[in-house]
Amino acid sequence: MDHYENFPVASWLCPARLRPAVAAIYDFARTADDIADEGNAGAADRLVDLQTLRQDLNAAMNGTSDSGRWRPVIRSLRPVLHDFSLPIALLERLLDAFEQDVRFTADARHYETDAELMAYCTNSANPVGRLLLHLYEIDDSISLVQSDRICSALQLINFWQDLSIDIGRGRWYPSVQAMQQHGVLDTNLRSHEPCTQATQLVAAYVAQARELMQQGAALALRIPGRAGWELRLVVQGGLRILDKIAALNHESWRVRPKLGPVDMPVLLWRAWLMGRRAGPSTS
Repeated sequence: MDHYENFPVASWLCPARLRPAVAAIYDFARTADDIADEGNAGAADRLVDLQTLRQDLNAAMNGTSDSGRWRPVIRSLRPVLHDFSLPIALLERLLDAFEQDVRFTADARHYETDAELMAYCTNSANPVGRLLLHLYEIDDSISLVQSDRICSALQLINFWQDLSIDIGRGRWYPSVQAMQQHGVLDTNLRSHEPCTQATQLVAAYVAQARELMQQGAALALRIPGRAGWELRLVVQGGLRILDKIAALNHESWRVRPKLGPVDMPVLLWRAWLMGRRAGPSTS
């Protein structure tokens, strides 16, 4: 399947020795995400497939035989698990998040509170950052917290960027709490019409995501070399999407913003400025 991506994955900025490991982690996460989200399978079948992938992951760690269904993905991941002593629990948390997505979608369930939504991000996004830090042998508490904030911000940015797509698929990420606070109904976000209350809702979520990203962005300045540059571009890519949502009057339930080639000079300029300032540029 073809996938639009906001952010670089195993790019030339990543050290060559780590590119296969980064690509293997990404392929595993993308495969699980596709199981949960793509195609026409029912919820029960999706959960069975995710469980099979979980069993294959544990088989790869334990050196036992797998089911063979996800063999290409597991074959690439197996040496990474062992050569880098990759924490399998972080990969299992990703599977927990995808299973939760399947169940919530099947039940047409909303997140009740923003705290519940943030708890979801701790499984759906934060493990990826921690896995990458593990590859770079970075494990201090400050870096882990900053990584979590960047990853949670990226997950939230993806939600507010993809409102028009996710709602059409029955996936609701604005919480009941926030929608009630702003007086937004489900029908407001299903409509392609302007709605002042919905604009205020998305604007509040965009502000939250921007604050989280800015709280974590210093991590990109503490990681040396090309890896730090790649993280700068990831940070600035997220902030750029937030800029684009704001430029649409925060009406991303009507139009989906995305990055294109014309954004790259802006991202490179802002990434360079990060090294010249205390925080990321958003101007």
